[in-house]
Amino acid sequence: MLLQDKVAVVYGGAGSIGSALARAFAGQGATVHVTGRDKAAVDVVTDKIRAEGFTAEAAQVDALDEQAVDEHLRHVVDTSGRVDISVNAIGIPDGDILGLPLVELDATQFALPLATYTTSYFLTARLAARRMIPAGSGVIMTVTALHSRTGLPLVGGYGPAQAAKEALTRDLSAELAPHGIRVVGLRPQAMPATRTIRRAYEPRAAASGLTWEQWQEMLAARTHPRRLMRLEEMTDAAVFLASDRASGMTGTTVNLTMGSLDD
Repeated sequence: MLLQDKVAVVYGGAGSIGSALARAFAGQGATVHVTGRDKAAVDVVTDKIRAEGFTAEAAQVDALDEQAVDEHLRHVVDTSGRVDISVNAIGIPDGDILGLPLVELDATQFALPLATYTTSYFLTARLAARRMIPAGSGVIMTVTALHSRTGLPLVGGYGPAQAAKEALTRDLSAELAPHGIRVVGLRPQAMPATRTIRRAYEPRAAASGLTWEQWQEMLAARTHPRRLMRLEEMTDAAVFLASDRASGMTGTTVNLTMGSLDD
């Protein structure tokens, strides 16, 4: 198992991507602390992991609440001994973010994803790093989207927020790599198994004039294999990145857009 005896914390662990990452890490031998703002939803994820014979613990943590994140990490270290992997996979509702042209978007709507995504990633990474530095090892990870590298209409501040997260990944790595900590990101293509792609479509349905099926076909046509990514393809890459086999990878966001973006 690639993550045997590792201790991982997943923020946004009740979401489609976060829960998939938590289950994948647990399946590779990690003890996974699954967090989210909705305790009942997090419990569902940990119950599934335990039913599969793996180790997981649920906690209600708002990843924008510095004190809550810090207290939870203190609990993780007290119970599991350390933090090896910190993954930020939080999401926010897209209804107030997507679907409006930039010229019609007010500053508050534009700033919402920028403030939320970047602040949460900064807080969880910084507080995890404080526990990792004494150990001289650790992996900090986040998830972005192809919006970080290409211009797309009607996405408001979502694209700039993803670009900011990738810049933060590089800056964190530059400071933390000398302490033995790797900082990496995943940039997956749209995955039908997640709620994210559907939430991206719905606010823009009227403006785009596309049906749900046409929307998926449009996204798939941009990829080299002419299909959308499977969730397991993303989690397989994440497990590798979090493992010691990826020891040479830091300060980078892995392009999982299946050719939709050139490196």
